[in-house]
Amino acid sequence: MQGMDSLLQAAVERGDVVGIAAAAGNAAGTLYEGAAGSRGNGLPMTPDTVGWIASMTKAITTTAVLQLVEAGRLSLDAPIAEVLPALANPMVLEGGTLRPAKGVITLRQLLTHTSGFAYNMWHADLAAHMAKEGIPSTGTCQKRALAVPLVADPGTAWSYSIGIDWAGQAAEAVTGKTLDVLIREGVTGPLGMTDTVFRLGPEQRAKLTAMHARGADGGLTPIPFEIPQEPEFHMGGGGLYGTARDYLRFCRMWLNGGTLDGARVLRPETVAEAMRDHIGKLAVQQMVSAVPDATYDVPLFPGMRCGWGLSFLVNDEAGPDGRSAGSVFWAGLSNCYYWIDVKRDRAGVIVTQSLPFADPRVLAVLGEFERAVYAA
Repeated sequence: MQGMDSLLQAAVERGDVVGIAAAAGNAAGTLYEGAAGSRGNGLPMTPDTVGWIASMTKAITTTAVLQLVEAGRLSLDAPIAEVLPALANPMVLEGGTLRPAKGVITLRQLLTHTSGFAYNMWHADLAAHMAKEGIPSTGTCQKRALAVPLVADPGTAWSYSIGIDWAGQAAEAVTGKTLDVLIREGVTGPLGMTDTVFRLGPEQRAKLTAMHARGADGGLTPIPFEIPQEPEFHMGGGGLYGTARDYLRFCRMWLNGGTLDGARVLRPETVAEAMRDHIGKLAVQQMVSAVPDATYDVPLFPGMRCGWGLSFLVNDEAGPDGRSAGSVFWAGLSNCYYWIDVKRDRAGVIVTQSLPFADPRVLAVLGEFERAVYAA
């Protein structure tokens, strides 16, 4: 793929990123991997540089959960309170007060962000409630972070949320294993994703890149950052570190109908089910920032209706940079992004490490990279 290296280097030279790693492939193999810039510590960025992949964790956690659905140990549509009694009587935050929720929460709702949960980063009322009650964010990996009210009745609205953190808890409840073990045994191990971990080992630390913050002057400055390494719970919605190289293997498994290099991770029918829109008349809503240091407003294909599968955004129409209608896509708070396009047999990943999320300059680089992948 000619010009890819120059594209990444230009992004560094413009100050869009300090360092960037990227990979693209199809069902048969890797078509491109490369990197540019530095990790923020003087060492070069490489395709196996390790970064916090944040909410790109969600699809990996969901894969482990779907394996349990296949095995009959979890149900998508039974009340999740049968497995997680803590969710038996949820409360809804409405007008600054709490009321009992109407309806029950299911695993399908947790995976599609229609359970009624939300993130404080994109919900000002929830952010105010959490501040008032002293409830920490999920990034602290404290169990109290999950003790938040809903912001809508189950099944009535789409709201990006901590639902997949709860799905990870359900997986632990029915297996007696911790989520890190389930993911290692069922997903990252079989797929050879050796650098995708909750807990950084010496090998990952040796390749770790720094987190950066975009200042008012547009510059990027390194900041202290690390997901707790001795967590009270493994954050299934965003706790993993990983690499562009590893994540492309994960994406290629989806392109291959659930298998890669002889390892069967999911059944083909499960893959097809996960990648279709599950939210019907509901639609993905634009995400408006309530915590500016963490995230910008998130533009999700403005003017286009988007749905949600079992862990992914599903674009109803062809995207502006090449992906087909029905492709799936998501991202991580640290300005990491991926897409999987089964119709055109392409997947792509970029890994950077900066805040706030949905940085317009990084999104522009993602668009350039996507166009280059399809033009090759």
